[in-house]
Amino acid sequence: MLPRNCFPVPFPDSLPAYTQTAEAKSAGAAALGHLPEWNLGDLYDAPESPALKADLEKARQDAEAMHERYAGKLEALLDGGAGGEAIAEAVRRYEALNDVLGRIVSYASLLYAADTTDPRHQKFYGDIQEKITGISSRLLFFPLELNRLDDAAIEKAMATPSLGHYRPWLEDLRKEKPYQLEDKLEQLFHEKAVSGRGAWDRLFNETMANLRFDIDGEQLSLEPTLNRLLDPDEKTRKHAAKALAKVFKDNVRLFTLITNTLAKDKEISDRWRGFEDVADSRHLANRVERDVVDALVAAVREAYPRLSHRYYAMKAKWLGMETLKYWDRNAPLPEEPKQVIGWDDARDTVLTAYGDFSPRMADIAGRFFSDGWIDAPVREGKQQGAFSHPTVPSAHPYVLLNYQGKPRDVMTLAHELGHGVHQVLAGKQGALMAPTPLTLAETASVFGEMLTFRKLLDQAPSARERKALLAAKVEDMLNTVVRQIAFYCFERKVHAERREGELTSDRLGEIWMEVQRESLGAAIELKPEYETFWSYIPHFIHAPFYVYAYAFGDCLVNSLYAVYENADAGFAERYLEMLAAGGTKHHRELLKPFGLDASEPHFWSMGLKVIEGFIDELEELDRKLAAEA
Repeated sequence: MLPRNCFPVPFPDSLPAYTQTAEAKSAGAAALGHLPEWNLGDLYDAPESPALKADLEKARQDAEAMHERYAGKLEALLDGGAGGEAIAEAVRRYEALNDVLGRIVSYASLLYAADTTDPRHQKFYGDIQEKITGISSRLLFFPLELNRLDDAAIEKAMATPSLGHYRPWLEDLRKEKPYQLEDKLEQLFHEKAVSGRGAWDRLFNETMANLRFDIDGEQLSLEPTLNRLLDPDEKTRKHAAKALAKVFKDNVRLFTLITNTLAKDKEISDRWRGFEDVADSRHLANRVERDVVDALVAAVREAYPRLSHRYYAMKAKWLGMETLKYWDRNAPLPEEPKQVIGWDDARDTVLTAYGDFSPRMADIAGRFFSDGWIDAPVREGKQQGAFSHPTVPSAHPYVLLNYQGKPRDVMTLAHELGHGVHQVLAGKQGALMAPTPLTLAETASVFGEMLTFRKLLDQAPSARERKALLAAKVEDMLNTVVRQIAFYCFERKVHAERREGELTSDRLGEIWMEVQRESLGAAIELKPEYETFWSYIPHFIHAPFYVYAYAFGDCLVNSLYAVYENADAGFAERYLEMLAAGGTKHHRELLKPFGLDASEPHFWSMGLKVIEGFIDELEELDRKLAAEA
């Protein structure tokens, strides 16, 4: 069983960071400056590395030894005279193996992400997945057997300090006890994942990487085509949208099959484990209650008219249109700065914003630049979007970007470095307790964005620049909150209907259009060909119901930032302590020092009012600029 969350964390909506475009190329490498590529040598030197082979073999031997020593014997150990210490020693061995296995699979996944089209990387990644699955299957007994131990007996044993150290992990583990299957079934589920869900995930990735979109005779991959939806020229945006729609439609049967298969796979797992609601397994993994998520969803949907509907109506007016076409949703405003932001300037902007909040936070983020932990250039075959991969506590995180010098790229850098700082700070909790539930993992990234945004806003030289920055921030927040909740609603409907039978491509398109119309409002005209755009969202494939974590994090940070603006000294220290807790505390415990509680009915409304306030400020700026014209 690998550490929770040991996979790349993509940026919401896959929009802010893209592969290189003709526009970025024409800006010239000189404008961007030197873009760093990561050094994976801190993990392993090469796929053929003797150290990697040695770690694999030692992990295999240690897993066999652990199975031989402990399988079927934990209850007897617990009943012995040194029960607490004996169980603690077993947990330490299990944790050490998780760290080694996590290091190996992290290296393979990062190498693969850097070029998903390289057959050598594809084979290496697939081979490592199979080997890790085989080794970890020998460890599968351990958490299952721990959960069969008597509650009172394990509680008594945790009075021993060495085992008490692992209390948060043990308590989290025992929350999964009601959904635990018999050992052989768990092993079957585990081993079949490579040829089941894992294979379909990989098919989706490699299909997406190989798609090409014809725009005026130029063959582009997905990322540069998506990037043209940000072009100032309406004709360019339209051509890109039409090209996307055509290729998605040409491949919709495959994407429909992948979606139906994975939804059925999840239904089978949920049914055998006893999960009632289609999203309950995600809520359990996130350590968040269903009613808290339901309250978030209800609050966001109720706010659609005040947020997205209102903003996009304003944007249509700014662009001189009655309504926006779907390809105009992320179009830049006329006031948006056209200059390319060089890498050094982006680095300095983010580190200065971090440093003004906490010098320690800036120092940690600075290591990503100085120590080769970032891969920034655009490359053919590179994974889309951006992420910060935590790897394992014995190493350090790595950040992947597709940097092109746009203001949104700077915000993406701030977002991923927020993840990275969080992962570094939480590393002291060890391989079992460092991983953070998705809902809280997004807190640090969105907070880092907010710090950087405020810094840029303070530096805006004119009301027009301020308007462009505010509008870009509102659009990012709408993408993070409104759009992700719409995604969640789409997934809920798809998975619920899949329980009754397969969904056709047409039905998937109907559901997609329903949730998009509800969330975006009448100001955006959704053409019929938009019905296939559900097919490229990777979250639906790789981590069902992941998406609400973005909205959770954004609204939480909005409330947290309001506390920060009115806080006395010491807020930064409390904030860093919260991040350093990793996965050892529930969201109620983490937020208590700030006087916040996500289970309170009004909590989500507080966060949404921040977005509404930005839109209010935009209206006021617009009136001011109109009066000056």
